[in-house]
Amino acid sequence: MPATASATVPIAAARRVLRSSLVDLLVGPHGIDRYLELIRPSLTLHEARAEVVDVRRQTPRSVTLTLRPNGAWAGFTAGQFVRVGVEINGVRRTRTYSPASSQHAARDLIELTISFLPDGLVSGYLRRENPGGIVYLGSADGDFVLPAVRPDRLVLVSGGSGITPVMSMLRTLLDEGHAGHVTFLHYAKTAAEWLYHDEASAIAAQYPNVDVAYVATREGGTHFGPDTIEAPAGAHVAVCGPSALIDAVRAVWSAAGAGEQVLCETFTPPTLAVTGDAAQGTIRFLHSDTAAQIATGTLLEQAEAHGLAPEYGCRMGICHTCTCRKSAGAVKNILTGEISDEEDEDIQLCISVPAGDIALQL
Repeated sequence: MPATASATVPIAAARRVLRSSLVDLLVGPHGIDRYLELIRPSLTLHEARAEVVDVRRQTPRSVTLTLRPNGAWAGFTAGQFVRVGVEINGVRRTRTYSPASSQHAARDLIELTISFLPDGLVSGYLRRENPGGIVYLGSADGDFVLPAVRPDRLVLVSGGSGITPVMSMLRTLLDEGHAGHVTFLHYAKTAAEWLYHDEASAIAAQYPNVDVAYVATREGGTHFGPDTIEAPAGAHVAVCGPSALIDAVRAVWSAAGAGEQVLCETFTPPTLAVTGDAAQGTIRFLHSDTAAQIATGTLLEQAEAHGLAPEYGCRMGICHTCTCRKSAGAVKNILTGEISDEEDEDIQLCISVPAGDIALQL
């Protein structure tokens, strides 16, 4: 038997034994992971973690982290998002980010580019991150992924921080040796905010099937419109960014009779001002033994206004981190407009507003 194979068998067997529930029982109430992390923080079997191995800053308002995940990480598909957790003052805070790396390198290294938000707790923490730091990883999720059969013509459009999932798609296609034509179009307010500009330009110079264009909308560049690009027959488009950009892309593809070939995801949280009769009543936070009059904003915003700190990630209804059990009352989903008065149902706090008296298990 080759030496590499003989070494692999006992390692795999050891991993299976260490992952067993019997080992967790024998080592006590904390489980094997709590003892392994004393040796090295990223050395866990059940919980996916990653070590920060590189930090760079492409723009003044962003940080790019290269992470090395442990063996518990299951990888992702290009375009998906990942829940990333950090410990801040003893409390684990979770947000969602889309990796920018190729899905084919996902088990070795993950690249996250994070744009700073005003008063952003987690983005501000990650802004100061250094090599050697540890982050927690949740399972990858999301339907913003390329068709299994790669299109012969593909347009990738992004705005602002929406570049990360489409950059992952481009890198993935290159790793696959994709020969189809790819147009990569990115929008930012200024050229100073252009993420991945040098790499994308180098890709275009190296690969004749890839066209790249960057637009600075506040420095003479025009927004996406009917004259920006012709929707070629059979071309698919993947767009991620503000809702205005997505709407503009949809309009062009729909006008060409190719509306079903639009794949999109927005990075802009929905907003809604709650007014009128539907906003009258009381919110009861059962676990906190607190009651308050209904005000404006989503249930997540109203809970935070009263000193509660529900878990959340995307704040736009994508990641489901803020899911909470509603014991009674009616809520309105601000994305669909649907009102539900079912008892004991799970709702997403970030996209739900009260439609009358409501009781939440918070």
